[in-house]
Amino acid sequence: MAPKPGEMLHLRGNALNAGDPVALPLTQSSMYHLPGAPDGLATYGRVDNPTWVHLEHVLAHLEDALCLVFPSGMGAISAALFATIKAGSRILIPSDGYYVTRVLADRFLSGLGVSVTERPTTGFTEGGFEGFDVVFVESPSNPGLDMMDLPAIAQAVRAVGGITIADNTTMTPLGQRPLDLGVDVVVASDTKAMGGHSDLLMGHVSSRNPQIMERVEEWRKVSGAIPGPHEAWLLHRGLETLDVRFDRMCASAQVLAERLADHPAVKAIRYPGLPSDPAHALAKAQTTRFGFLLSITLDSEDKAETFINACPMLRPATSFGGVHSSAERRARWGDDVDPAFIRLSVGCEPVKELWQAINASLNAL
Repeated sequence: MAPKPGEMLHLRGNALNAGDPVALPLTQSSMYHLPGAPDGLATYGRVDNPTWVHLEHVLAHLEDALCLVFPSGMGAISAALFATIKAGSRILIPSDGYYVTRVLADRFLSGLGVSVTERPTTGFTEGGFEGFDVVFVESPSNPGLDMMDLPAIAQAVRAVGGITIADNTTMTPLGQRPLDLGVDVVVASDTKAMGGHSDLLMGHVSSRNPQIMERVEEWRKVSGAIPGPHEAWLLHRGLETLDVRFDRMCASAQVLAERLADHPAVKAIRYPGLPSDPAHALAKAQTTRFGFLLSITLDSEDKAETFINACPMLRPATSFGGVHSSAERRARWGDDVDPAFIRLSVGCEPVKELWQAINASLNAL
């Protein structure tokens, strides 16, 4: 099902009674009034919160699936993995995806008797999926922007009895719909474009499999990996502008990518929206937009740092997806990329002003 962001904006409004506030109330309470039997009522702040409940209702509308929220993207990834593995499980993860997922697998899951295998995004299907209980995918990869054939992988994994988990942080449900492509579970860092204002940490897990979601919810209850109600309220407010922000960001990224591809200071560029990009064919087949992330490689680490730090319309910061365009050298975090590789997250600035600032900074190198 294609998401309907306009309908999403009125999910709350169409259920209001006369005199109710239009804006979502923030429920800041650890306790609830519970005379008698508590059946069917909110019971305790680690288990229930009305602000979460409505946020999850909105996210479920976007994903067209059951949804649970977590205090960060890694909280969501951890919940999805711990809900689907046990001692003796075998999991497959990308060797060039988000590095913290690899750290979790290497330093913690492997110590609990879980066998972890890594493969690069572009060769992810080589060797097949026989024997893997969980296959974790990320497409486009972060930060390289390589892509996987999600429908083919999901089908192949299901055929041998495994489940797939897809990190859809870079695309959001408006840009790519892994559940519609056959993936079993979606995880995302809503810290990024979903919240969109660089003022919260949040994540979510979504699936159309009720048994998996029961395990995910149980993990949240017993682990205490719960979001704060204020962060949930902020994410809900951010989602109300997701459609317009995502549209501007993707459109601007396409313009910038086409111009950067011709700039003499740019040694290499990756953006799935460029016909010359290795991921272009897959992106056309399985995404509705080409995204707001692009990467460029300059001549040297020093030039990359100078460009990032001197451009007045780029925030030199980690993370991405905010209204402010940002950039960073990913090699500084240990990603296996060129020292002059820059991940650039395109924000909501008018594209003419943004290009003028980027072009001037590149010309000054």
